Amino acid sequence: MPGQPWLLIEPACSLRRSNPSANLERTGNMMVYPPLESMAIPGAGIVLLIAACAASSYPSTPRGAVKDTLHGEAIADPYRWLENGTDPRVIRWTEAQEQLARGLLDALPQREWLIRRLNEVWRSDDRSASTEVLDGTRIFFWAKRKNEDRWRFVTQADERADTVELLNPNLWPQQETLDLATPSRDGSLLAFGKAHGGDEDPVIQIMEVATRRILPDSLRGWRRGGVSWLPDNSGFFYSANPQKGEVPAGEEFYWHSAYFHRLGTPASEDPKVFWHGTVKECFHGAGVTEDGQYLLHYRYRFDKNEVYIARVGEEAPPRPIVTGFDAQYLIDAIDGKLFIVTDLDAPRRRVFTAPVDNPARENWKEFLPEAEDNLVSLGCIAGKIYVEYSHNATTRVAIYDIDGRHLRDLPLPGLGSASVSGYWSKPTVWVSFSSFSYPKAIFTYEYATDELRLFHQSPVPVDVDHFTTGQVWYTSKDGTPVSMFLIHRKDLVRDGANPVLLTGYGGFNIPQTPYFSGGYVAWIEAGGMVAIPNLRGGGEYGREWHEAGMLDKKQNVFDDFLAAAEWLIREGYTIPAKLAIEGGSNGGLLVGAAVVQRPDLFRAVLCEVPLLDMLRYHRFGLANIWAEEYGNADNPEQFRYLRAYSPYHNVKEGVRYPAMLFVAGENDARVDPVHARKMVARLQAADPDGQPILLIVQRESGHGGGTTLSHHIEQRADAWGFLMDRLGMKPEGKAQVGGQQ
Repeated sequence: MPGQPWLLIEPACSLRRSNPSANLERTGNMMVYPPLESMAIPGAGIVLLIAACAASSYPSTPRGAVKDTLHGEAIADPYRWLENGTDPRVIRWTEAQEQLARGLLDALPQREWLIRRLNEVWRSDDRSASTEVLDGTRIFFWAKRKNEDRWRFVTQADERADTVELLNPNLWPQQETLDLATPSRDGSLLAFGKAHGGDEDPVIQIMEVATRRILPDSLRGWRRGGVSWLPDNSGFFYSANPQKGEVPAGEEFYWHSAYFHRLGTPASEDPKVFWHGTVKECFHGAGVTEDGQYLLHYRYRFDKNEVYIARVGEEAPPRPIVTGFDAQYLIDAIDGKLFIVTDLDAPRRRVFTAPVDNPARENWKEFLPEAEDNLVSLGCIAGKIYVEYSHNATTRVAIYDIDGRHLRDLPLPGLGSASVSGYWSKPTVWVSFSSFSYPKAIFTYEYATDELRLFHQSPVPVDVDHFTTGQVWYTSKDGTPVSMFLIHRKDLVRDGANPVLLTGYGGFNIPQTPYFSGGYVAWIEAGGMVAIPNLRGGGEYGREWHEAGMLDKKQNVFDDFLAAAEWLIREGYTIPAKLAIEGGSNGGLLVGAAVVQRPDLFRAVLCEVPLLDMLRYHRFGLANIWAEEYGNADNPEQFRYLRAYSPYHNVKEGVRYPAMLFVAGENDARVDPVHARKMVARLQAADPDGQPILLIVQRESGHGGGTTLSHHIEQRADAWGFLMDRLGMKPEGKAQVGGQQ
């Protein structure tokens, strides 16, 4: 989410961070077809052998007699005992499931090929854009060598100076990751955070950049983040959850607050500067404006927020700019003027300005009205206003002067995803761009000549000229038109037998936009096609599009996804026996619901870090903050629709389900592995003699997977090797575009 993304934690890995390694990868009508066994499909013999092996080898899973009565309905929960991840019985059961899965996955030739190819595609000498500090010439950036598993953080005294390595996580223990790196405004100090095993709980330390000496300072709380330095380097603001013992047991996931740390003082003295005293689900943050004069306080409750402002150093309480949680507001302060981006009475967002010293709503003036395209973000950079719009899920960047006059649109290399960054007071405009067929590139933009100058492009051994991306529109169950990206080789033939990977998200206002994926490259090189629909619930088309796929309208998301599958079949791209679906987090809920509603439509399912028990999801960790997206089963009306689609509660005995691989993270800070465990138990019992239902709970992994590039490659090879095997794909026999034979 643009603006202050660390304030809102969604199931997906949507937090924008400066660490590029966090973005490695992103990873109707009933139709009847003959059963797989009667069709001539390459590799079918191997597939059926594996299916029989899996079905006869499932670990023994006791079935309990637990029943809840919710709003007059008896709800059976036979695998409630699997909720306790520390129970030795659960640990042994999980290990047995993993042993079964490993015995099948490790033997797949597709897995070996994927490891080889992903190492070729993902490993390269690479770097991020340079970040010049506000006060001075020092530069910081991320860099990675081809043989390294993690990105390093480096600095230069200026753009002509030698590069000095500050942090090299490749030398740390395998479980530790660099989760945060924020220099002070003059670059003399660096706040950095080490997380463990993907747990998203960085232990923040302070480094003197010149000497690389680590200061003794520590911070309070846990799940810390969002560092914002004062101009004089005396301290910084940060956000954190409370420590155990400060709130009732189990509520440590909530009561998120903003604090201030003064250098040289103990963490116990860090004052709480912004918080909510009665609503535990609120998130808080505090950020110093570029001019160093003001402090903006944000309070988020789901996707709506309040904003307050104070002068840096003043003792008076912050003054409200917006209150009441009536919309979303993203605010910047430049030259005594506030720029306010909001979806208040404007589902696709508009922009107001207001004087910093008198920001009452009656003093707001419209700067940009709502447009046909969805306004994604606004940046005050190099004396101009750069506004990113989403046009049919691709980026358009419009440039304005400070009075709101449209100057021009920024030239981009093509249709794709772009972001613009920089400072109002600095001359450099950074532009990042990628698409499904265009590896990520970093440019600087020269306004005087209206030119993009290539600064760096990630080197990828792929001939992208062999690929093509198209966007199509199809009709969902209720008649709503939905857009979808199709990525494949140019020589693909619509013969009704192409292996297709259908993936989506559809939630939390998060858009699915074009980006270059080495994983997709490997899938396409192996003879497959990728389809990505822009489902309702996402952020491609504004707040109304999001709200059309949340709460009691969540079924629209599943209908959109199922309609995409039916369109791909109807248009001759594939058949159910060649169709795999994939989704993670909220996308895991998506594929879980899709497969229990239409098990006949798919051959294989990859369900990663999923939400699946929608009647109890809010009882685990911080998940109750998502009640405004999904609802809460404690509410009688919300129970009704949650019960109707909850994947765990809609598994049916005797149904033949497709092959499925469920993946969870042992240290997942957002979605508890309980969902994957319970769903696998229920499916194995419901269809014991059918296709394999497998579970892997990844060690030392969080919501985003493993902690190193090697881990990511191994995990992706497991996941897509499984899907390729099920679809009869044999990539080892195909010539690889830009790679090896």
